[in-house]
Amino acid sequence: MFYGNMAVKKCIPVISLTIFLCACGPSRYEPLRNVYRSPAPVIQGSHTVRAGETLYSIAWRYNRDHEELARNNGISAPYRIYPGQVINLESRPVSRSHSSQTAANRSTSKQTTRYKKPETNIKPVQEKVANQRHNKVDMSWSWPTKGPVIETFSLQGKVNKGIDLAGSRGEPVFAAADGKVVYSGTGLVGYGNLIIIKHNDSYLSAYAHNSRLLLKEGQEAKAGQKIAEIGSTGTNRDKLHFEIRRDGKPVNPMTYLPKR
Repeated sequence: MFYGNMAVKKCIPVISLTIFLCACGPSRYEPLRNVYRSPAPVIQGSHTVRAGETLYSIAWRYNRDHEELARNNGISAPYRIYPGQVINLESRPVSRSHSSQTAANRSTSKQTTRYKKPETNIKPVQEKVANQRHNKVDMSWSWPTKGPVIETFSLQGKVNKGIDLAGSRGEPVFAAADGKVVYSGTGLVGYGNLIIIKHNDSYLSAYAHNSRLLLKEGQEAKAGQKIAEIGSTGTNRDKLHFEIRRDGKPVNPMTYLPKR
């Protein structure tokens, strides 16, 4: 009887540890699977802002358009947020009154321009501005590093929301296009040291796993400028993970980058 009790007592710590690991294991890796791999936008729930986060990094985390999140939460440019602030992730359709007003504005604009003498010397500029938001041809992209592609873009199966390029620790990472740094930090699980650059109202690019970040939020970046150094933060080898987002959605960088 004595030995039986001793055996039970010895088993209790093992059983307790097993239960603890089973309970904690899945939740520990849930953020990595949701943030780094899942391409689906999160349109429910909320997010409480932590120190160091920006609206852009939060939108990136949940595969959302930063302008949509700002509009839904009544946040105006330059989109300043503060720790403890709750960001509603609910996807809200544009109100009927807003749609009607927008349609009325467009109709009025058409009526106004219908009788206006066309100014041929500025029409190409107007067309370029109108198309800039959704036309990738209006932007000039360059490769963010010299290394070969070791993992391609895929939104099915083994999801990769960008491309991975080989490199050695300390090698330069370049801005793929002109823009402004809207995030520089380590707040997104799975990305390590990360820089996000806003290029215009539609396009952003991201550079992950760096060993060193050379630009801070708010700084301007020129295409081809060194902005970071390759590393292995948040991953298992030295490499650069590069993404392009269009209106918050991941797109294949290979269709934007020039052929080598």
